[in-house]
Amino acid sequence: MTDPMFLLTLALAAGIVGAVAGFLAGLLGVGGGIVIVPMLYIALGLLEVDESVRMHTAVATSLATLIPTAWNSMRSHRAKGAVDDAFLKSWGPWILAGAAVGILIGGGARPAVLTGVFGIVALVVALHMALVSGETRIADHIPTGLGRIPMALGIGGFSAIMGIGGGTLAVPTLTLFNYPIRRAIGTSSAVGLIVGIPGAIGFVVAGWGEPDRLPWSLGYVSLVGFALLAPTQTLMAPVGARLAHAIPQAAMRRVFAAFLAIVSARMLWSAFG
Repeated sequence: MTDPMFLLTLALAAGIVGAVAGFLAGLLGVGGGIVIVPMLYIALGLLEVDESVRMHTAVATSLATLIPTAWNSMRSHRAKGAVDDAFLKSWGPWILAGAAVGILIGGGARPAVLTGVFGIVALVVALHMALVSGETRIADHIPTGLGRIPMALGIGGFSAIMGIGGGTLAVPTLTLFNYPIRRAIGTSSAVGLIVGIPGAIGFVVAGWGEPDRLPWSLGYVSLVGFALLAPTQTLMAPVGARLAHAIPQAAMRRVFAAFLAIVSARMLWSAFG
């Protein structure tokens, strides 16, 4: 795996995955990790990376890319007043606690556990996108008491295990509680940092000394993947955002839901097939 051709092919695959993830993130407002992890997992399989480190590498590298992309996104949203500091003070510590638990579980879990969790949650997200209207509400405001704790723990824990940012789970959760969509997206960029920083560090530690990890890696985090994923995401996200105004969002949500359902089936087959 240390030959230059392998590294060049890995870099090309990461660049393509990052571009697709960034484009879809801009187009649909979804977190890039929900695209990066399965596509990178499949690409690593095509490159014959050992199954024992394939999913861990995809999750860890996705978490690492969250740090610069979420930081840039948060700065942009904060400049527009779309980051809710009160929410972050209330929910943030519990999201961080959930992420810590997710890192402890995910770092030492068998690959089938990671792929299985990803497949199940991706299927739930796909069903939500296909069946639940953006206008659907279950309450007039977000929980502020004890009710927020299991929800915040779940967002942090599942995001860390799956290698995804705040957008995929936090945005639909907040909007169901009548939270303004633009503020949900802006605040979720900060959630990406809360998950991404400890998540990346945790998977570096968990993969340290792993004999089958990729060359040019820190633990499970592929430095080659990170170097190509982050900039291509950033480059393509504005392209998707501009196109979003020209394409009916309802139709695109259903198409992406179908894509996620296929991804979910592929991941579940890898885990249990």
